[in-house]
Amino acid sequence: MKILITGTGKGIGKAIAEKFLSCGHEVVGLDMLPPSVVSPRYLHVQTDVFSGELPSVSGVEILINNAGVQNSGRDIDVNLKGSIRVTERYAFQEKIKSVLFIASASARTGSEFPEYAASKGGVVAYMKNVALRVAKFGATANSLSPGGVKTELNAHVMDDPVLWAKIMDETLLPKWAEAEEIAEWAYFVTAVNRSMTAQDILIDNGEQAKSNFIW
Repeated sequence: MKILITGTGKGIGKAIAEKFLSCGHEVVGLDMLPPSVVSPRYLHVQTDVFSGELPSVSGVEILINNAGVQNSGRDIDVNLKGSIRVTERYAFQEKIKSVLFIASASARTGSEFPEYAASKGGVVAYMKNVALRVAKFGATANSLSPGGVKTELNAHVMDDPVLWAKIMDETLLPKWAEAEEIAEWAYFVTAVNRSMTAQDILIDNGEQAKSNFIW
C-alpha cells in the first residue's frame, strides 16, 4: 500500500515509517528535517506541513498525521492547521483506506502547555469530522493519544532524575511508551482495523488517573 506520514524525521513518525516499510509498504514522508529513514521504498519530502509546498502524491491509501511541535509558538499552526491542510489535500479520494492522527493524552486532560493541549484537542475533534467524510469511501479515521513517550522531544524531563521520578509517580504503570510501541498501534489501527472509526485511543500507562503535568 501507499502510505503518507508526516513528521518522519525522528521520534514517533520515524518509528511508524520504519514499521510500514518493514511490512513491505511504500512510504512517503513529509518533514522539515532531512531524511533519517533509509529504504528504496521510502520517499522523503522536506517541507513544512503548515506553510510549505505539499507534493503531488496520488492514490494515498493510508494517511498518518504525526508532525507536531510543543510549546513552540506554532503549536496550533503545525499540530492542528497543518494536519487539516494535509488531510484535505490527500484523504478524500477513492483509494483512501484509513486516516490516523497522533493526538495526545493532553487532549483529554488539558494537563500540558495551553496551546499544545488546545491543538491536540482540536485534532481529536477534527478526526471525528474526517471519519464522517471518509466513510463514503469505506475508510476509517481514528486518533491515538499517547501519554509520555520516550522521544527527543521529552529529553528535558527524561534526563532530569528528579523530574523523572515525579513523572513515574504520576503513572499507574511506572514507565513511558517507546516510539516503536506507538508505531505498532498505528499499524494496527490503519492497516489491520476495518471496523473501528471515529475513535480516540488513549495509550498513557494510566497517566490520566492522576493528570498532573510536570516539566
